Amino acid sequence: MTAAAAGAPQPREASLLGTWNSAVTSYYLLLGTTFLLVAIGLVMVLSSSSVESLAAGDSAYAVFLNQARFALIGLPLLLVASRLPVRVVRAAAWPALLAAIGFQMLVFTPLGRGEGGNRNWVALPGFMAQPSELLKVALAVWIGAVLTRKLSLLHEWKHALVPVVPVAGAAIGVVLLGRDLGTALVMCLLVAGAMFVAGVPVRVMGLAGAIAAGGVALLVIGSDNRINRITALLSSECDVSNECYQSLRARYGLATGGVSGVGLGQSAEKWSYLPAAHNDFIYAILGEELGLVGTLLVLGLFALLALGMVRIILRHPDPFVKITTGAVFAWIIGQAAVNIAVVIGLAPVIGVPLPLVSAGGSALIMTMAALGLLLAFARSEPGAAEALAARASVVRRSLAVIGRVRG
Repeated sequence: MTAAAAGAPQPREASLLGTWNSAVTSYYLLLGTTFLLVAIGLVMVLSSSSVESLAAGDSAYAVFLNQARFALIGLPLLLVASRLPVRVVRAAAWPALLAAIGFQMLVFTPLGRGEGGNRNWVALPGFMAQPSELLKVALAVWIGAVLTRKLSLLHEWKHALVPVVPVAGAAIGVVLLGRDLGTALVMCLLVAGAMFVAGVPVRVMGLAGAIAAGGVALLVIGSDNRINRITALLSSECDVSNECYQSLRARYGLATGGVSGVGLGQSAEKWSYLPAAHNDFIYAILGEELGLVGTLLVLGLFALLALGMVRIILRHPDPFVKITTGAVFAWIIGQAAVNIAVVIGLAPVIGVPLPLVSAGGSALIMTMAALGLLLAFARSEPGAAEALAARASVVRRSLAVIGRVRG
């Protein structure tokens, strides 16, 4: 056997390497993981909400049908967004941000509604919308456009911070006026992710981070409820504290589930023991019913979703695409990490859902729309459009052959 033959990759290894290096890998990673997470979310929303729906006098399927309706609204948005040219997305940056901020301001009008101490909803005909979810998408696109234009000047602190920090701060401030600190923290992660991918110097990011941390500290200190949540989490008395009740019940659910779970639909915690079981704490019900296997499956899907985003950042030649993808990465993956940290008791309860999985119409629709934009970016990777067109052509020819055979 020659040295060349000995060093040659085996057929399976060559196939895996070819798949990884394919121009369409990012596209299919994003598409597949998005649909799988939405499907898992629909199943778990049905399981976790049925008891409470019946207790409220509604159908056991009430929350599930609402979530399915939101998924059906999000699907065409995802498909349309996935076909948008990058130049169109970039051109829409300023109008989208201004429109999203204007929409967010509606929460302070008679259309605004409050829930759980937060005023972050707008009552539209037949639908309660959460404008901050649209604001996340718009802010990610806007930051990508602004930092791309100033890319050669980002080594200077004034260009790195202005106008990104003041404008993003205003957008986040509007959300904070509605007392939604959890969403505001996720938006801070979004801004940090965009600045990191853009190559903003660490010292400048540190300054921006210090400003944000100071603002968060003031908001926490000014609220007895937030202070109590943090001090209870750090206290040895957490397990008997009201502020730790949700996290404690969530851990009971995870512990009960063990490795393989108690079975789909068999959760005990969803019987009014765990508040927000179908929303912020759906990961606990998933762990109880599907066990460690189910929780690791969801973690693995989020890891694959993150991998698809990282591939776009590394492979795409357009800095706007890289920076915007970095912002969406920090938003979705960061929010998932925060949600899971809350469920397992590593962070105080701050009220952020698990993306694509938790119940919530605005969050699901806008997350799907954002991932649709990333699919458009993936389609514009070098060689991706040609590869997708070639595969579509093969599928059409195969269907034509099948049709002739049946005829």
